[in-house]
Amino acid sequence: MANYVLSCCSTADLSKEHFESRDIHYVCAHYQLDGKDYMDDLGQSMPFDKFYQAMVDGADTRTSQVNAEEFEAYFTPFLEQGLDVLHLALSSGISGTYNSARLAKESLEAKFPGRKVNIVDSLAASSGFGLLMDKLADLRDEGMSLDELTAWAEAHKKNMHHWFFTSDLTFFIKGGRVSKASGFVGKLLNICPLLNVSYEGKLVPREKIRTKRKVISAIVDRMAEHAENGTDYSGKCYISQSACYDDARAVADLIEARFPRLNGKVEINHIGTTIGSHTGPGTVALFYWGDERVD
Repeated sequence: MANYVLSCCSTADLSKEHFESRDIHYVCAHYQLDGKDYMDDLGQSMPFDKFYQAMVDGADTRTSQVNAEEFEAYFTPFLEQGLDVLHLALSSGISGTYNSARLAKESLEAKFPGRKVNIVDSLAASSGFGLLMDKLADLRDEGMSLDELTAWAEAHKKNMHHWFFTSDLTFFIKGGRVSKASGFVGKLLNICPLLNVSYEGKLVPREKIRTKRKVISAIVDRMAEHAENGTDYSGKCYISQSACYDDARAVADLIEARFPRLNGKVEINHIGTTIGSHTGPGTVALFYWGDERVD
């Protein structure tokens, strides 16, 4: 049994049952819905269908990161038990959570001499973050030490690919990620933008594709292009989706047909309330291991 705790943020968008089955601890991010505070607790206090319907109905959403004081309170019980911690934070390209965790680390390592709190910027989000955590749990179970696992995470995190598309530009426009003019034209022409997470952990638009059918095909083509061993890819594949399960299922069906050596079926998760506050409904995100992200 490892003498350290493997930890992440709830923004890794796996189910509570998945985290518990892999012995992965998590700290919950926060969001507001029409001014009321909620924990991003994997759909426990706010079912995902209810959350996304509220957005469709016009509810205002805001998010806030886990601050340093919260991280200290979260990490302290592990250290008091004599356990070290490896914590992966939501990508610094989209959140300041990594810096908050670093501040907590400095404070706690001074309070608990000899204990370690290793913090890694995952450069990942949603179930790509989750797929990375799942692999780290495998390596921990195989006997990797805290420092070995930390080094592995740093060396391989850019091999986790994230590709997204949305069939509803409403919330990308509302959040300023797409201009109102571009959004109007996009809706008029039925454009579904294809985006990915760059090597810096930032969300970057890559293509403007007309029709949902074509963007579903295109996202699978990107997997064939970048996945480890191409269509002979034998790793796991995760998808997360925001109130558009049928679109996610369509992507999964194409992948399962095109990648016959896949490790099990494609796992489909929900985009959680933190990330979903920015994407809104209608987003499908695809995650797999591949070549190193370089742009």
